[in-house]
Amino acid sequence: MQFLVAAIAAVPTLGIQTFGEISMISERLKTARLRAKLSQEKLGKLAGIDPTSASARMNQYERGKHAPDYRLMTRVAEILNMPVSWFYTADDEQARLQELFYQMDAQTRRNLLAQAERMVSTVEKTPVTA
Repeated sequence: MQFLVAAIAAVPTLGIQTFGEISMISERLKTARLRAKLSQEKLGKLAGIDPTSASARMNQYERGKHAPDYRLMTRVAEILNMPVSWFYTADDEQARLQELFYQMDAQTRRNLLAQAERMVSTVEKTPVTA
């Protein structure tokens, strides 16, 4: 459950981003783009950025000079086959969980959630000893 709460909390609500969030987006954007073997120009064009500025804008996003808005990031996430929350998640383990969860089919997701809920309820019932 903590994973789901973190995933929801990782999504910006007002589009206001701090330096740390811009840095995280830029790092994850570059990682995902390279993994997908796309150039900055190609990714920008696929995401709907004007072809004459696609490469420059993606370069600015990856360098952290400017931050892409949430709508653009949803398009980029879809193109790169990643959950949009992954780009905003600072914790690498939580980000990896989001990535894996996103790649699972619906039944596997339900099974994993049920197992995680059982694990959390077991931990909550375990008495703390001093």
